[in-house]
Amino acid sequence: MKIDAVRKYAMGLAAVTEEPHHQSSSFRVRGKIFVTIPPPADFIHVFIGEEDRETALALYPEFLEKLLWGGKVVGLRVALASAKPNAVKSLVNKAYETRSLKDGGAKSTRAGLS
Repeated sequence: MKIDAVRKYAMGLAAVTEEPHHQSSSFRVRGKIFVTIPPPADFIHVFIGEEDRETALALYPEFLEKLLWGGKVVGLRVALASAKPNAVKSLVNKAYETRSLKDGGAKSTRAGLS
């Protein structure tokens, strides 16, 4: 999957902006990050909860790995070159919903993990 397709999908979600985040880019909903794009944009970092994270890792070990921050697992690192587009879209959507619901926003109408 190409980063342009990820960008198009993420930006199609309600209230999403793309903003710089250190040397990376990020997708945010109402200012809260749900996906980052570290350079050179071969991977994305998706911030989802533990249950969804473990399910996704079991389904797609060929292109997902745990994302660590300070020794704590905070999300998933997605290798875009080998990723299945529908799975990436589901993960981006789940991260968006997780952030939206956590902050009291409306739930997306798009499908969950597939």
